[in-house]
Amino acid sequence: MRLLSSPTSPYARKVRMTVLEKGLADRVASEPGVPMGTADEAAAVRRVNPLGKIPALVLDTGEALYDSPVICEYLDAIGTGPALLPASGTGRWTALRLQALGDGVADAAFNIVMEHRRAEALRSSEWLDRWTRAIHGAADALEEALAAGPLAADLGAIAIAAAFGYVDFRLPQIEWRAGRPRLTAAFADLAARPSFVATAPPNG
Repeated sequence: MRLLSSPTSPYARKVRMTVLEKGLADRVASEPGVPMGTADEAAAVRRVNPLGKIPALVLDTGEALYDSPVICEYLDAIGTGPALLPASGTGRWTALRLQALGDGVADAAFNIVMEHRRAEALRSSEWLDRWTRAIHGAADALEEALAAGPLAADLGAIAIAAAFGYVDFRLPQIEWRAGRPRLTAAFADLAARPSFVATAPPNG
């Protein structure tokens, strides 16, 4: 299988963490030889995903899967070890909810990064504030939820790790740890996992 990815994308990191957690490193190869951000890269991605987005996973059959929630569920189904997404029950819905929360943090952080790349006169302070509030809102929700116990080692936790790792990488000025000791400790535990360490972005 081939994974069209990026070393800095939080969504791709979530997939690459899942690859490692499920013992699939020898079956999933990154797409080589296409510089990220170039016209050639964009064309290569569109050939696989008509939306032109990464990550996308090309199966051995030639069929492609996208985006990250679908890819991660597929990898969970074919990999080894404990399920990252429970088949049913409360655990499944909790994992899916946390995955959505993590992906939402990644969405907000990515939007902030892209907005700051616009000319200053074109930037929207209203949207920047809204996306920043979304990140802090998610952090508050997690801090509250962690009062009931630690995060399960599932896809939701992986999504949370990838998302807040991206905030640290691209937006260190957003102090999401402040006043949230439970979330700070939970993230430290996630960041110590081999799959998180091995997927760190360049210079991260």
